[in-house]
Amino acid sequence: MLIAYDFSEASHKPLHHAIAIARHFEAKLHLAYVVSSIGYRIAGPEASQLASEGSQRDVRQLEADLLKSGALSGLQYELILREGDVWEQLECIIREKHVDAVVVGTHARAGLGRLALGSVAEQVFRQANCLVLTVGPGSREDSLIENGSNRPFLFATDFGAASLCALPYAASFANHFGVKLEVMHVLPAAPIPETFHWSTTGDLAEMREQARLASQKQFEQLVVPNVPPATKLEFIAEFGIPSDQILLACHALKADLLILGLHSGRHAETESHLPWIRAHEIMSRASCPVLTMKA
Repeated sequence: MLIAYDFSEASHKPLHHAIAIARHFEAKLHLAYVVSSIGYRIAGPEASQLASEGSQRDVRQLEADLLKSGALSGLQYELILREGDVWEQLECIIREKHVDAVVVGTHARAGLGRLALGSVAEQVFRQANCLVLTVGPGSREDSLIENGSNRPFLFATDFGAASLCALPYAASFANHFGVKLEVMHVLPAAPIPETFHWSTTGDLAEMREQARLASQKQFEQLVVPNVPPATKLEFIAEFGIPSDQILLACHALKADLLILGLHSGRHAETESHLPWIRAHEIMSRASCPVLTMKA
């Protein structure tokens, strides 16, 4: 497991989650801090050297603090300090260390809902070929492992291949922690008649009911047969803007984890069932961590 750390406030909560998850699964934790080369090339070698020395001190102090607090007690870990393009270095670490999950922090920038850590968090969940857990400022401090609750996991899907790639992980994690998996599908606020074979005169309430029944059928055909029989499932169909409805459901259910499947194409913003600006909004505003994986 890799935690991308940058000493900002946005990194503290993800670090707490990463340590708890690594301990639970007895995984080695790679704590990576990449000093961005942007700016220092212009400032010259002396500025770059000072930044490097300061970063080394910060990393040593972080390790000392974590050891003193007992956070790293009994945990296999490695602190990694790199310099250069942040995403390029993280990608190298993922490949070199055979990382199967990355944890990264986010925060909401006013009016944009964009990700923190520069554009790094965005690059991580778009491009990393492994599981990515993003932890936003609205996420609870306690991790899904520590709270010992029975709160459900939420899996949002449009029933397309990209989103359904996350279904096995969603079911596996829900079963592992013994919680219910809420499967959510968001329909257009005003169903498009051409999408279905309507036998009505266009009454909105009846159109919505037919749309809801059609999505229930998709759930029964595409989800139920593809999860272990012991999985505790519940289906939710809502109408509106997907990101808004997903965020509302996270809050209403007090979900411990939101799970999304994404396309693996290089130009993923044109292929995902959630436009990327909406994905940014979800990750920065969700009341729980968001686990993403690519098809």
